[in-house]
Amino acid sequence: MTSHEDLEAIVATVEHSQQNELPDEFIALFREDAIWTTGNGRRLFGRDEIADLTRRLLPGSMTESKQTYTVEHILFIRPDVAAVKVRQQYVTLSGEPIEGAPMGSPLYVMSREDGQWRIVAAQNTLVAPD
Repeated sequence: MTSHEDLEAIVATVEHSQQNELPDEFIALFREDAIWTTGNGRRLFGRDEIADLTRRLLPGSMTESKQTYTVEHILFIRPDVAAVKVRQQYVTLSGEPIEGAPMGSPLYVMSREDGQWRIVAAQNTLVAPD
């Protein structure tokens, strides 16, 4: 697998873990000392804080809609560090886009350590309407 495919697989796991409400699968993507600012502005420092929020909010959150995650751009800062820009779209449970729903624009900074890519920093932002 190439690095692009590796990074796309991480984003696919984000989507899978969110859509299927699998907190442990999601939490495992982060490095121990990762930082994350959620789409609503919560600042989380370290995997323990990320785990606490994820375990409280993820179960039961996909009863009315879900999100898809599409890699839009990958920028390799170094061969073992990449910035991955993602498009997050809210869809119905059957996968149809929800008209008028906000779009998210996560940015994941990932590093490859011990042969494994991990999310080191994440920032999610709503996309401003045109």
